[in-house]
Amino acid sequence: MTGAFFVALGNGRFRATEHTVGPWDPGHQHAGPAAALLAGMLDTRADMALARITLEILAPIPLGEVEVAVEVERPGRSVELLAAELRAGGRTVVTARAWRVRRADERVAPAHVPPPLPATAQPSPPGFGEFGYARAVEWRWAEGGWLVPGPAKVWTKLLVQVVEGKEPTPLQRVLVVADSGNGVSAALAWNRYVFVNTELSVHLLRPPAGEWVCLEARTEVEEAGLASSVLSDLSGPVARGAQALFVARR
Repeated sequence: MTGAFFVALGNGRFRATEHTVGPWDPGHQHAGPAAALLAGMLDTRADMALARITLEILAPIPLGEVEVAVEVERPGRSVELLAAELRAGGRTVVTARAWRVRRADERVAPAHVPPPLPATAQPSPPGFGEFGYARAVEWRWAEGGWLVPGPAKVWTKLLVQVVEGKEPTPLQRVLVVADSGNGVSAALAWNRYVFVNTELSVHLLRPPAGEWVCLEARTEVEEAGLASSVLSDLSGPVARGAQALFVARR
């Protein structure tokens, strides 16, 4: 891996790099890297597992310096509730709450089977997919495509680190792409609409094994929008995600 989404500055402060830039505004971050950064700060106990993390996106996340604060709201030996904030420019732009639970002894394997991993990546069309976040992830489409509307299945692999000098954790590999469900399964034309998620909720079964994470997503739009997804490794599902969408004409 060369490059990173964030450079650690100490005392919970990080500098966001150009790799975090999202599709809507060149001055704003994609929420995927921020989600992965927060997940890494919350997933700190080897004897417990994160069962769910929900991020509320209160404002666009600007490029530049950000600060993370984490606390345990409800401590416990078997179940804990955690909270985190991502701050930029003196205000909170993302909040996160996560349930951490004692690891289960039993296993009930999901029946869902992810698609096979394609042999090669599909390059993005000219003028699209050129923002920093899109270039920081390898995308191998099993169903759908960059500008193909509707449900999609795409295998992803991080090409940069989340924090400079640190290997991404399995959980971070999930969170960094979970926020792309609305993008890969876009139901509306990118040049005519915005369909920005106001939040991201991910329920986790287990950490993925290996570098590859498959994102299978579907977007529905009525009075509001909803993107729902299944995230898998090569062995099967590891998490399920959902995003509430604000939809409007450009």
